[in-house]
Amino acid sequence: MSRLIEIEAMIARIALGDRVAFGALYDATSAKLFGICLRVLTNRAEAEDALQEIYVKVWHNAGRYQVNGLSPMTWLITIARNHAIDRLRMRRKAESRGGGDMEAVAAMADTSPGPEALAVAASDNAQIERCLTELEPERAGAVRGAYLSGDSYTELAARYDVPLNTMRTWLRRSLMRLKECLTR
Repeated sequence: MSRLIEIEAMIARIALGDRVAFGALYDATSAKLFGICLRVLTNRAEAEDALQEIYVKVWHNAGRYQVNGLSPMTWLITIARNHAIDRLRMRRKAESRGGGDMEAVAAMADTSPGPEALAVAASDNAQIERCLTELEPERAGAVRGAYLSGDSYTELAARYDVPLNTMRTWLRRSLMRLKECLTR
C-alpha cells in the first residue's frame, strides 16, 4: 500500500473517531507540517502551538476530506499553511497595536529550530527554491509573498500593480506549475 493511500485510509478512520489512526497520522505527517509552520511563523514555540491546533482541526474535519485523486498531503499541508498564515496575521495585527503579550512571548521563546525541523526545512526549501526559479520573477515574488510571508492577495495586487483577479490567476497558475515541478 503506498504511503498516500495509507494516509487517506488514516483520514477516513479518523472521520469515524479512530484515535489509533489519529496517532498514526500524527507520526507520519507531523514533521512535515511542523516544518511548514516553522517556515511561516519563524518561531519554534508558536509553530509547536500551531501544530497542535492543526491536528485538532484535522480531527474535527476529517469527515470533510474527499478522496479525489489529489494527494491527502496536499489537504493536510493546506490546512497547516493556512493556519500558520492566520497566526502570522494575528501576530502582526497584535504587534501593530502595540505588541503587548506577543513581545513577552517572543522574548521567552526558543526561536531556534531543532535538528529534525532543520533537516525537513532544508530539503523542502531547496526543492521549492529550485522550482521557484522556473517561474517568472514577479510570479515567484508573489508566491513567496502569499504563501511564505502571509501577504493578502489585495496587498500583492497593489504591490505588483495588477487587478486582484489577475493576482489570483497568477498565484493559481504559479501553484500549478510548482506542483508539476515538485512532482518531477
